Amino acid sequence: MDITLDGISYAYGRKLVLRDINWVISPGVTGLLGENGAGKTTLLSVLVGLLRPKAGAITMESDRPDTRPRFGFVPQRFSLAGEMRVVDTVSYTAWINGVPRRECAAAAGRALDAVDLSDKADARSRSLSGGQRQRLGLAAGLAHDPDVLVLDEPTVGLDPTQRVRVREVIAALGQTRTVLLSTHVLEDVRYVCRRVGVLASGRLAFDGTVAEVEATIEAGTARTSGLESVLERGYRTLLDTLGDDA
Repeated sequence: MDITLDGISYAYGRKLVLRDINWVISPGVTGLLGENGAGKTTLLSVLVGLLRPKAGAITMESDRPDTRPRFGFVPQRFSLAGEMRVVDTVSYTAWINGVPRRECAAAAGRALDAVDLSDKADARSRSLSGGQRQRLGLAAGLAHDPDVLVLDEPTVGLDPTQRVRVREVIAALGQTRTVLLSTHVLEDVRYVCRRVGVLASGRLAFDGTVAEVEATIEAGTARTSGLESVLERGYRTLLDTLGDDA
């Protein structure tokens, strides 16, 4: 499912933080990059309906027969009730997102299967490792079977093994739905994203493939230290060459 952002702008008081964003987000996993303060979190909030844009519109087509939210949102920071069982946590999120009560248990089971956490269904949330907690957050975002899954820094704070496991889950989810992944972890983008959008000063400064980000090194002016990956150098080039003009 394509999501079309047409002229999206948003302001906090007189401060304009999103500026006339035109972007089409297609099925698969799309990365959203940008420095702190670029407007990423605001854009995610507008996209999932937590904020109303100052101008512009977001359109998407769906043949869903029900009225459940089309978006699933997993914020960077989310809380879990430690005493609740994993399956009950996901069942509850299914219910608050419009799944009929009698269907919540089955919905939770499908979501836990999707993130490979079924073996922890009866465990208490407090007993989970960091990576398992992140996968539980993903399951909660999936419980109502949304068309689009929006993820804000889903691998932050995880060790390398946990990060790879969550990355595998995100890549698998992108096979069947539209996923928008906002992150500072460029290796996540490199391995799971089909396309990348870069925000700079509230504008969409770049929209293209990971390979196209890397290719900007040849024409760009980013400093190189020999300690960066090709993607990191390419991304820094974009910020150096496009950020000031955005």
